This record gives sequence, C-alpha cells and structure tokens, in this order.
Amino acid sequence: MYDVYLCDNRLLQPQRGHAGAHAFVCLPHPAGGTARGTVGSQVVRTDPGQTNGVESDRLEPQKGMNTVTRPRILVVGAGFAGVECVRRLERKLAPAEADVTLVTPQSYQLYLPLLPQVASGVLTPQSIALSLRRSKKYRTRIIPGGAIGVDLKAKVCVVRTINDKIVNEPYDYIVLAPGSVTRTFDIPGLTEHAFGMKTLAEAAYIRDHVISQLDLADASDDPAERAARLQFVVVGGGYAGTETAACLQRLTHAAVQRYPRLDPGLIKWHLIDIAPKLMPELGEKLGRSAQEILGRRGIEVSLGVSIDKAGAAEVTFTDGRVVPTHTLIWTAGVVASPLIATLGAETVRGRLAVTPEMCLPGHDGVFALGDSAAVPDLTKGDGAVCPPTAQHAMRQGKKVADNVIATLRGAPMQPYVHHDLGLVVDLGGKDAVSKPLGVELRGVPAQVVARGYHWSALRTNVAKARVMTNWLLNAVAGDDFVRTGFQARKPARLKDFEFTDAYLTPEQVRARVDGTGADNP
Repeated sequence: MYDVYLCDNRLLQPQRGHAGAHAFVCLPHPAGGTARGTVGSQVVRTDPGQTNGVESDRLEPQKGMNTVTRPRILVVGAGFAGVECVRRLERKLAPAEADVTLVTPQSYQLYLPLLPQVASGVLTPQSIALSLRRSKKYRTRIIPGGAIGVDLKAKVCVVRTINDKIVNEPYDYIVLAPGSVTRTFDIPGLTEHAFGMKTLAEAAYIRDHVISQLDLADASDDPAERAARLQFVVVGGGYAGTETAACLQRLTHAAVQRYPRLDPGLIKWHLIDIAPKLMPELGEKLGRSAQEILGRRGIEVSLGVSIDKAGAAEVTFTDGRVVPTHTLIWTAGVVASPLIATLGAETVRGRLAVTPEMCLPGHDGVFALGDSAAVPDLTKGDGAVCPPTAQHAMRQGKKVADNVIATLRGAPMQPYVHHDLGLVVDLGGKDAVSKPLGVELRGVPAQVVARGYHWSALRTNVAKARVMTNWLLNAVAGDDFVRTGFQARKPARLKDFEFTDAYLTPEQVRARVDGTGADNP
C-alpha cells in the first residue's frame, strides 16, 4: 500500500525509485474527469497492484474511493455588495478551490442610484438592469429565488425559488448581502396609497402614473379634481427623494407644455422631510444650494414635516395641512432586509453587528455586509458605522471576497477601511451638486462629476453604452412623454413590493432544516 494525494484537479502518483512522502507526479484524473477536491493533504490508500507505476498513463483509483468535496460559498443577494463579492471570487479563486452559488430573485443587478432617471424617462429600464449572466467566468451557480431563513448552526440557508418551491441550500461559507427595504412607520394609509422607489417596476410604474395624472387632469372639467391630479408629494429629503422630486418635476414641466387645456401653474411638487436640513451629509452650503435650485423650479420644500395620514385622494401633513393629491412617493430611508431578523444575532439599529473584517461574531464562516450589516467605519472611529451607500457596498463586497479566500487558504483576514470619495446629487438637466473628495461643486461641473461617477460604476460595457446613449438622446431630443400602460396591469404601491410574510421565524427555519417543517410557511 502507498499514499495517493489529491492535487487540485489531478491525482498525485508516487514516482518509482524515489523515497519519502513528497515524491509525487501530478496526473490527470481518470476518464478525463476532475477530482472533486482541492485539499492536497487528503490521503487515499491504494494497492500498488492496481497501477503500473510511472509506466501507466493514468492512475486508476480504487473502486469506491471517496474524493474531497469542494468548500461551498453561498452569497445571498445580488446588489452592489453581493455582485462585487461574486465577481471577485470568480477572478481570484481557482475553479477547483470552491463552488460559488448566488441566491437572488432577479437575473440582474439593479443600479439603484439611477432609478429616478428611469422614473423620469431619461433612461430606459433595461439600461440600469445589468445581467448577472454576462460574467466572463460563467462559474457561479445562480439560484433564482429569495433566502427566507438561515440556520447558522446547521449551516443551511432556506430558499424560496421563483417557482414557489422551498429548498435547503447547505454551505460552508455564507456571505449575507440581502440589502434593504423601504423604511415605513405606523402611518394610516401609507402602505396602501404610497409608491416606493426601490425597484425597477416601481420606477417604471411611477413614470406611467405621473403622465397619467396629466391625461386625467386634461380630461376632467372639475377644477378640484384637476388641481388634485396636478399635485405631487415626495416624502424623504435624502438623495433618493431629492433626486426623484427634481427629475419628475422636470418631466411634468416639459410635458404640460403639450397639454393646451392645462395651466402649468397648477402643477405643484412638494418635498417634505422630518429632518431640519435637506441632505445634511452634503454640508450646509451644498444642502442650501440644492434647496435653492428646487425652489427656483417651483418645488416646495418643507423640513421638519412628515405625513400624518394618507388617503386615495389627499395627504395630511403633520403641520395640519391637507394636500389633495393622487400621488404620494415615499423615500424616507431604508431598513435591513427582514431576513436579518430570522438569524437571532445581535443587531445595531436593525443591521447585523459585525467585526471590521465583516465576520459575524461567534459564527465561523459567516460574513455580512452592505445595507444589512453595521460595518465599523475605522476611518471615523468612536463606534461609527459605514452608511448604507453603493460606494461602501461595492468596496465591502471586494473585501469580503478577499477575506473568504484568506480563510480558505489559511491566511489572515483584513479589516475594511475606506475613506469616503464624496457624494453626488443629480438634479436633472444641468443642475447638480456634488462633493468629490471634499471639493464642493455646483451646476455643470457637479453634473459632469455626478454622471461620470455613475457611468464609471456601471459593471458592464453594455450598460455603459446604453446609459450614455440614453443621456445623449435625451440631451438632443428632449423628454419623452409616452405612457406605456404598465400601471393597468401591475400596481406598485408599498404593500405590493416592499412587504412580505414569506420570511421564516428562527423556529420555522430550524424545523425546516430538521425536516419537520412544512413546505409553505
């Protein structure tokens, strides 16, 4: 008997005439296949009589010989963090080092910062939907579905596939990047009547809805109904809300010129936020500049104000005002995916508490990042955590991939450290404010920086070409006012897109993994 070692995709055969445990020749696996394993120290005992030594072309393994299973890396979520992690793993891992699986309900990565431009018709929906199957490596297995629970002890993720089957997906390493959902409060009528701005369907629906309000106002002879159709309310003075209000106001301002019966002065946009300042992260001067730009366009900005209740035809503000409207867009922040609550782990304001290396304390092989993780911001210290931005998510994805690989190879992990590159806010047309590397910019220079940053951050050349073409076409031909009719077939209010009862409790997850749970929670 002598030892045969598994080496990458090949079998190591001892050379005749050499002594010692390290005298080996690496041979292809029998039948042109690959040995399912990568651990060079795995030993399989075989009989010398079953091989012709170095004179044989192949080393025939003993019947029933077991091989080593490759480590299984499971990535949950295909947002900025998850996709960057997968791309890094594909580039840096040898094919035989690990199996990589991605769980996502969509077959594309959505470039969220440009959603307001889809809602306003500047960009087409497919231009910011980046196919996950354009990877040059084509090595990652994609499970179309959503993770609805994770058993950290058993190392099993419970997945509901898009054909409504529930499957258990075992893993050795899991990267949790499920993202976030829109944050709401216990406000009467909010989820029934408000629109969100987190998905491609919501953005496309809002565009159709806004244009339909102009059509309905034009068709009405009732002054009160006409006024209500032409008032629009956006809640949330952050980047998403400000850009949404700014871009859609430009759309309605351009479109109303094509409606001879409508008075452009009747169109009113309201942007409200409970915070005392608009986009405080920009600083006082740039925040004030953005507010002045919105004011010149006729957008009424109300700070320190939220909504008290929402109805089908009116919204009541907390300051007592009642605004007749059929359009309420809610962009007042985000919270971590409900999946996080199923883990039973420590959280910080709803986000998983992780180490600077983005590991979940007390659980080997568990990493979390992006909007769902409270990643310590080592550049600021004092307990600060990284904000849930695309900039951080993309860089965290790369660092987590490096740390997973380091763990696989027995190397030390590295903490996440990233100095913020700045902030950009596209207000449509030539209007923008930005703060790259601390430099405050306004107008065209800020717009060049904003669009340049977004364009460079797009993952594929196809997406870059589509977005650039859309921008150039919009600059030359102007806005498009076609209503495609999406809203007639698919509603897009918060209750339809942002909430689900499909997530399992920790007890249900455990029962499901043990084989005692029902298929449909």
